[in-house]
Parts: sequence; C-alpha cells; structure tokens
Amino acid sequence: MLSIIEQLKLGKLWDFPGGIHPPEQKTQSNQSPISDAFLPDELVIPLKQHLGAVGSLSVAVGDKVLKGQALTYTDVALSVPVHAPTSGVIAAIEARTIAHPSGLSDRCIILKPDGKDSWGTKHSIANYLETEPADLIEHIRSCGISGMGGAGFPTARKLQSASGKTDLLIINAAECEPYITADDRLMQDYADDIVEGIRIISHILKPKMTVIGIEDNKPEAIAALTQAVKEADNILIRVIPTKYPSGGEKQLIKILTGREVPTQGIPADIGIMMQNIGTAHAIKKAVIDGEPLIQRVVTITGQTVSTPCNTWALLGTPVQALLNRHGYNIDKKQPRVIMGGPMMGFTLPHTQVPITKTANCILAPSRKELSAPGDEMSCIRCTACAEACPVSLLPQQLQWYAKDGDYDKCEEYNLFDCIECGACAYVCPSEIPLVHYYRQAKAEIRHRKQDALSAERAKQRFEAKNARMEREKEEREQRFQKAAEQRRKDMAAKGGDDAVAAAIARVKAKKEADAGAEVKPAVAAAIAKAKAKQAEAQAKAQSAAPGDTAVPDNSEMAKLREERKRQARERKAAKATAEANTPLTEPETAKPSETDPKKAAVAAAIARAKARKAAQAAESQTDEPADAVADEQATTDAQADPKKAAVAAAIARAKARKAAQAAEQQADEPADAVANEQATTDAQADAKKAAVAAAIARAKARKAAQAAEKEAADKRAENNHKPNEENK
Repeated sequence: MLSIIEQLKLGKLWDFPGGIHPPEQKTQSNQSPISDAFLPDELVIPLKQHLGAVGSLSVAVGDKVLKGQALTYTDVALSVPVHAPTSGVIAAIEARTIAHPSGLSDRCIILKPDGKDSWGTKHSIANYLETEPADLIEHIRSCGISGMGGAGFPTARKLQSASGKTDLLIINAAECEPYITADDRLMQDYADDIVEGIRIISHILKPKMTVIGIEDNKPEAIAALTQAVKEADNILIRVIPTKYPSGGEKQLIKILTGREVPTQGIPADIGIMMQNIGTAHAIKKAVIDGEPLIQRVVTITGQTVSTPCNTWALLGTPVQALLNRHGYNIDKKQPRVIMGGPMMGFTLPHTQVPITKTANCILAPSRKELSAPGDEMSCIRCTACAEACPVSLLPQQLQWYAKDGDYDKCEEYNLFDCIECGACAYVCPSEIPLVHYYRQAKAEIRHRKQDALSAERAKQRFEAKNARMEREKEEREQRFQKAAEQRRKDMAAKGGDDAVAAAIARVKAKKEADAGAEVKPAVAAAIAKAKAKQAEAQAKAQSAAPGDTAVPDNSEMAKLREERKRQARERKAAKATAEANTPLTEPETAKPSETDPKKAAVAAAIARAKARKAAQAAESQTDEPADAVADEQATTDAQADPKKAAVAAAIARAKARKAAQAAEQQADEPADAVANEQATTDAQADAKKAAVAAAIARAKARKAAQAAEKEAADKRAENNHKPNEENK
C-alpha cells in the first residue's frame, strides 16, 4: 500500500462531504497589485488581537514610541505582544469597539502618528539555518505573529506543539471564501518571500514533505509559486477543485491526505501541521527582515467601493479610513459593512472599528448585490443543511438544542466540530441564522466549563489546605513524641528517670502523706467506733417490725461534735485572755496590735461567735431532760474503764482541733456587719480595747447561759407543780 506522501506525489486527491458553490466575486479585487499602506490620523490598537491571554502594558499615556516598538509584553505561551505600527505618541489607553461579532468594546491603545514613520531597533536572524528551532520559535513569538487566516492562534505555540512530530506540513492557499483575494494577490506579488517563510517553518518542524494546497481558480498565483519553489525545497504544489469550504483546516487535510482529524482534536494528533500563506510571509519578515507583525493585506471590495483592491493596512487603521481612501459610496437605504467574507464574516456596528491581525477583508455590498437576511421562519425539515454540512453534523437538531438551552445534547451531537462556515445557513430556505445559534451555544458552554473549572480548582485548593494542615499536625505530634522519647533516653543514660514522671510521683506521694497526717490513729479509732455504732443502729432499725418506728442513734457523733466545739471555745478563750493580760513593756511590743487591726477584728468576731454558740448550747440543753443518774453512771463507767477514758480523751483532742479550724474559718466571715465595723474601729484605735470587748462578750455569754439555765429550772419546777394541782 502506498504511503500518503507517495500518493500525493502521484496526484491523488480525496473529497469531503457536503460543501457548496456560492457565486464568486474575486475578479473585483484581484486585478491590481497590492497598494502601499498609508498613515491615518489615529490608530486604535486592541491589546488582544489573537486567541489567548492578553499581554501587560509596557507604555503609558504621553509616551513617544517608534515603529515596531513593543507596546505590551508577556511570558505566557498562549499570548503574543502587539507593536506600534508607526512612530508617534500614545494619546490614550481606553475602551473602544473591536472587530468581533458581539460588537463589544475592549481595551485599546490610541496612537497619534507623528508622520515620520521612524523605525526602532530591528532584530533579524539572517542565517536561520544555524539557529536552534527553539530560538526561532521564541523570536517568532516576540514579533507578535499569530494565525492570519483563521482564529488567530499564536503561531509560536502552534509550532512548539508540533515540533518533532510532524510528518507533513501543509500550507493553506485555498482561500475559498467569495470576494476575498488577499492571499491570491500576496502569492502573486510576494511569492519568493512566502517560499522563504515556508523554508523557515520546515527548518523548525523538519517534516518529511511540504504541500501547498491551492484552488484551481488562482492560475496566476499557482504560476508564481511554481516559479519560486526549487527542487531542493521538497515542496509540492497541489491544485484542488474549487469548492466551499475547502479552505477549512480539516477539509483541506481531508482533500490532500484522506485523513480526518479526530473529534475535538488537532492536526498535530495525526502528524500534520497547517499554516496560512499570510503567516508564512509574516514569519519571513520577522526572521529575515526583523520586522514584527504591524501590517497585513486587506481586501477592500463590494459594489459600493469605487476602486476595489488589496492594500497593506497598518494594524489599528479604522475601517472608515480605508473605505474613504478607496471611494466608498454609502448605500443610504441599506448601509452595511461586513468584516470578512459573505459566508463567515460579520456585520460591523460602525465603521470606526480597527483592522486587526485576523481582518483579511472589508466588504461593502449594495442591497442588490448581497441582500439582507430576512425574518426567520419555521424549519420545514428539508434536510438541505445536513446535506451541505462539510463536517457531517445534524444542523437542524443542533439548532433545536441550542435554542432550547440543552447544552448537554449540543455537546453530544458534536457542536464543537462545527467550523462555522455558514454553508447550512446559506442553503436554508427558512433563512434561519443557524451559525448564530451555534456561536451562542458554544460561548455558553465555554462559560459554564470555565465556572466548573474554577470551582474544581477552588475545591482542590481547599482540600490541599486541609491535607497540609493535617500533615503539619501529624508532623508536630511526631516531633513531640520523638522529643519525649529522646528525653527519656537521656534521663536513663544519666541514671535518672523521666523528670515529668518523677514530678507526678512526688505530687502523689505528697498527697498521700498529707492525707495520712490529717487523721491520727486515736481519732481514726474514735471515728471508726462511731461509724460502727451507726451501722449497728441501722441494722437494728432494718430488723425491727414493719409497724415500729426506728430512730437512728446519733448520740455518739453528736457528743463528739459538741466536745470538739467546747474544747475549741476553751482554747480560743484562753488564748484571747492571755493576749489581753499580757503587759506592753516596750513600744515595740504594741506595734503588732496597733499595726495589725485585722487580727483584733478576727478576735472580736471569734468572741461573738463563742457567745452565740454558748447561747445555742444552753437552749439545746433545756430541751433535753436532765437525768442525773444517767450522767453519774456514764461518769462512773468512764472512770472504771481506762481504755474508754483514753478514747474519750482522743475524741476530745480531735474535737478541739476541729473546733479551732472551724473558728478560724468563721473568723474570715463577718458575723455581724455592725459589730464587725465597731470592732474594727476599736481595734484600729487600740488593741487593748479589743481585748476588753472580748472579755465583756464572754461575761455576757456567761450571764446568758445562767439566765437560760434559770429559765429552764423554772420551767421544770412549773411542770412538776402542775401534776400536783391536777391531783388536788
């Protein structure tokens, strides 16, 4: 089986499905050579004239620039700079309407030419054969070259993606769009420069063969290229039949090789690279002459133009200036100016739109020459659009889904394979603007995908942050664990234990020692005896009959508490009396009481508390029947049993300690606000007065106790007398 290259050499051609044959109007503008560019009064240079990112400004308002000077800079692969088309002054940087189907505005540099057309520094590469392909690609990027026959994809990025894997280089010279003859005249007038540009591209990509595909309606261009090509160039000129849209990338590849580019793929996926005639010429000017892309060939045509032709136009030249230069007579009933051809072009909102790198034609037709589209009618399902589609799509279904907003179905029906050639709309009898629906649906799908991509990136950043925080937490814990292990090893090596563990052990030992010191053996024995009696009483209560009322015997614990309170009161009273009776022999001895009124206040509060306790004890004694016989028996038992006496003494000492602790706690709390204030004042005035107040309080307490005892005796006597009276 013959290879593709062998079949090309034998003249083998293929065909693509669909396609149309609209009437040609190329003879209006291809009869004269390309005219020179002129300087308009103002140049409007959009920052974005290519597919990709926008560069950053390198100039400001008021700066003077030279011809070919870079106005923007970028280090992004999918971006190229723009350059000054002539020398002048930056008058403004503002939003202006750009050449786009939407008719929207974008940021532009407004350049006022100075008329000198002075060149800046040119950077050329004369001997490109000795230059590395990577350096040539970077030079092409810095000169701002992008595709000049389609969407304006950056040429350097395209060459870089196909470097080292290109078998066949195709130069697109078909120019199938009616009316447009820019590439036709460029091949006729600059065939040598174009072939030199093709040689530079071949040096970068190193393909096995280069093929120039050109339609058979350009005989002069075919002759010029044939004369410029040499045998050593390995360039094959292949003439193809005239058919629209044979100039499409995928369609021309199908015609020349019989291969099909995969869905949503690029020609590089099948080892093919395609470049436009205008792009090859721009590469030659950049590498050999050192001139960046600052002008291009534009076809000025249409019946409203007096002298249709092709002309060099500086980038940023307003369309109105070009029309005025070539005798534009506006059609007052139906004024219309189209940028591009009648098939893939779009109507401009006004004629102040500037020329860009992708603008190859300005069409100003009359209303008879190119009628305006009529009102959209309902689809009659004639299938003419499907038969004309060069990509074998279903335009009718795509239009329904796009109109309904069902973008998933649009993608399912391969909407992005549509090359927007306009063949379907051209043959539609209902005059449905199918391409407009497709463009809108594509834009919406791209917008949604961008939003989804942004959301996914945000999610990934969030997850990465959480993972990083968890990783740092684990690393910290590992560091702490390693440090603890190392500390233990160091302590073990030094003959000691872990400092933290040793400290914890010391604290525990101290707590146990304090707990053991608080309870002495004698007191513990007394408490145990009391608890045993309580348990015995509870057992008796549980064993009693259900109807009996069992009262727990808490007398031992009550006696224990009262004894502790009594001993505490006696110790405090003795201490207070001793302090009051101590003579002040030296001034220094009186200083503590004088300078420490708080202690005096505490002593007074203790005295008042003792008085209240005594009164309460007296009252409680009156409520209990006095039994002298029982008391005497208890005393006799205690004297008869020395062991019990020892226990009783231990209990008394424990009561005394508890009473002392309780008295100290009560001293910190104000017993009586008025008494505290008076005692504090007396203590501050004289410590001796505080002691006298304490003695008076004790006397009052004794009197109160005596009065209580007397009152209790009277009550008992009265109770004893009542039965006698009743007997009488």
